[in-house]
Amino acid sequence: MLGLGVATVAAAPVLQRGLESFLGAAAGKDPTGLTGLLPNGGGFRYYSVAASVPHRGAADYRLTVDGLVDRPATYTLDALRALPQTRLVRDVQCVTGWRVPGTPFSGVRLSRLLDAAGVRPGAGAVRFTCFDGTYTESLTLEQARRDDVLVALGMRDKPVSHAHGGPVRLYVAPMYFYKSAKWLSGITVTGTARPGFWEERGYDIDAWVGRSNGRQDHPTS
Repeated sequence: MLGLGVATVAAAPVLQRGLESFLGAAAGKDPTGLTGLLPNGGGFRYYSVAASVPHRGAADYRLTVDGLVDRPATYTLDALRALPQTRLVRDVQCVTGWRVPGTPFSGVRLSRLLDAAGVRPGAGAVRFTCFDGTYTESLTLEQARRDDVLVALGMRDKPVSHAHGGPVRLYVAPMYFYKSAKWLSGITVTGTARPGFWEERGYDIDAWVGRSNGRQDHPTS
């Protein structure tokens, strides 16, 4: 029995990765979204609002920064990796109620990309678009410049997987997870914040954990 217990503990990480890989692949081909209702061993659930999402890698991934900026830019995956990286460990809180504590994310602070682009006077917000062709999000410029908002390349100390929105996703640590747009492809500086995909369907634009959407969750930490 002791040997069986040790074997089970040793096999658990492999089984968890396998389950996550299976559910992630299934979710990418599931137009109903029902696979998103299935939790996995890591605590995350897989959500996509598109019927399918193309894969992007180092050869074909591009992130554009444009809008009310002086120096529009396009970044490859390698160019983003070459920039200074920040690692955060925070809880992830979904507005539907589930939470994954102590999740590491790493990447480039969004403020660094905004500073490099040179935000023009009159700008007040940032709009995010995604290569799934459907999802959008936004932050005020003040929110976007926070130190805990990342253009994330890593999650759980590994590259962000396709199922989790890779190779690059947004990570907004103090807000509900729908603000952390997956499959990030565009950052556009705008005059005012525009409702994103879920805000157009009734969610709060300002999505602070525990202070929005009628919920009373503990703030992420």
